[in-house]
Amino acid sequence: MSVATPATSQERRYFWLLLIFAIVVIGAGIGLRDPWPSDEPRFTLAAKQMVESGDWLFPHRGSELYSDKPPMLMWTEAASYVITGSWRVAFLLPSLLAALGTLLLVYDLGRRMWSRQAGLYASTALLLSFQFVYQVKRAQIDPLVLFYITAANWGLLVHLLKGPNWRAYWFGCFCAGLGVITKGVGIISLLMLLPYLVAWRWQWEGISRMGAGAWWRWLLGLVALLAAIALWLLPMLLGVKAHGGDPAYIAYLNDILFRQTAQRYSNAWHHIHSPLYYIPIMMFSWLPLSLIYPGAIPRWWQHLKAKDARQLLLLGWLLLVLLFFSASPGKRDVYILPMLPMMALAAAPFLGELLQTRWLRSLGLLFIGVMGVALLSLGAYALIAHPAFVANLATTRGFDKGDEHSLWWMCIAMGGTQLVLVAVLRLRHAAWAVAGGMAAIWLAWSLWAYPLLNDSSSSAGLMREVREHVPAHDELGMIAWKEQNLLMLERPAIDFGFSVPSHEQYAAAIKWQAQLPATRWLFAVDTAIGDCVDRAKAVSLGSANRREWWLFKADAVVPGCVPSEDVEPATPGTTD
Repeated sequence: MSVATPATSQERRYFWLLLIFAIVVIGAGIGLRDPWPSDEPRFTLAAKQMVESGDWLFPHRGSELYSDKPPMLMWTEAASYVITGSWRVAFLLPSLLAALGTLLLVYDLGRRMWSRQAGLYASTALLLSFQFVYQVKRAQIDPLVLFYITAANWGLLVHLLKGPNWRAYWFGCFCAGLGVITKGVGIISLLMLLPYLVAWRWQWEGISRMGAGAWWRWLLGLVALLAAIALWLLPMLLGVKAHGGDPAYIAYLNDILFRQTAQRYSNAWHHIHSPLYYIPIMMFSWLPLSLIYPGAIPRWWQHLKAKDARQLLLLGWLLLVLLFFSASPGKRDVYILPMLPMMALAAAPFLGELLQTRWLRSLGLLFIGVMGVALLSLGAYALIAHPAFVANLATTRGFDKGDEHSLWWMCIAMGGTQLVLVAVLRLRHAAWAVAGGMAAIWLAWSLWAYPLLNDSSSSAGLMREVREHVPAHDELGMIAWKEQNLLMLERPAIDFGFSVPSHEQYAAAIKWQAQLPATRWLFAVDTAIGDCVDRAKAVSLGSANRREWWLFKADAVVPGCVPSEDVEPATPGTTD
């Protein structure tokens, strides 16, 4: 790789335009909604309890320890709250920063490996990809682990292709360790060493040559990896020991170190799919980047035949990661998200040429046009024909008539914008039509749908009604609750476990309520109370998150009755 030349004024303008575009598209809507199920309320609740309790080492979900994931995301959310003072901002801030960091790393890799133009193409292709924006606009662990894996790949690629650069290598190994304590899979970054060994053995073009006495420097990468893992692992082990053999903490240790890692991979108990599951994901969730496959595949093949080590490392790593996740019976589309930045990078040197071809520009316009027609038709059909699904959605969401119509007008606005872009920009400026069409979707969703759907999605409306019914000096107990209920309650509450079977929660709650029946209320999902509560004496809270909720005092309880069936038993590790 040659020494980088100074950026031209046009390259600087495009870089800042890209960064501003990313901040607007990804950051739009922050502050306009609360955490939405299924994962967001869980992590934010744990972060909130960290701040309130001062225990940042062991995440809790109500009164229970939460052992499904390491606490990295919860730490970043809690720290964001300490800085901003607002949970509406804090819970999405780590995802925004991780996304921007990922884009900058991809840009820098493209710049180092080919040119600034290739870096701009790579990061722009990533930013336009549906799965990337969809995930980084959510407060889940995946944007954070995506950043750490991309940072690890950055360090490894800089060392292996532009080295030797041992500091970059150690940095990459350290970031891989941070990925491990974020979601366990950060170790996949080190698969990059396997195609490097192939390139080194057969003397591919562009590979870094390391001295014969460098073996100990390679081993320091393992030290860096373990040091990052130890940042969490050692305090956690010492914390478990400090609790003096408490069974809850021992169970936490066993679950997070063994069940949620090796057992989850080799003997998954949910999301079971075929080995070919990820192929459609790479075709459709990676649109519009995946439109370039017909032109990129022959060019990749040509570069591999020419022994281009850059493409071997990128494509070899992509293949190994795909095989790694395909080998496990448990699969989710988000698992292969870390592949997307490297796919955009591998395509970057050809994008300038491909964007000049008529077939790719036509495919881009067709893609935006089809989405525009689909959204416009959906909105118009819902407003004119009033189909059953519209009424059902309005009921489950608790919409009034204006809100219901607003949602469909949003679809019409998104679809209409996309069709106008196609008509105005046409084939010559198809790339701008694609960028504008994708931006229209995300901005409308963030600025229009967030406020519209927030009350029902986050349970904010439901829990506001609970606060209105329960006097401030009274106590509230929760049965078969969800994380968003406790998070959005905004006042103290008693829970009787989360993963505890619902009939056991009910029995414990009734005993608790009977101790002070005049001032103790119970909040429960409809199916958890069965026929054991007289609905005529209870308060119906309506529907939220596709469930019916009730509030009742002791006079509504049917004496001696305990529901026989559990409702939605909570199994640890059922979500990611």
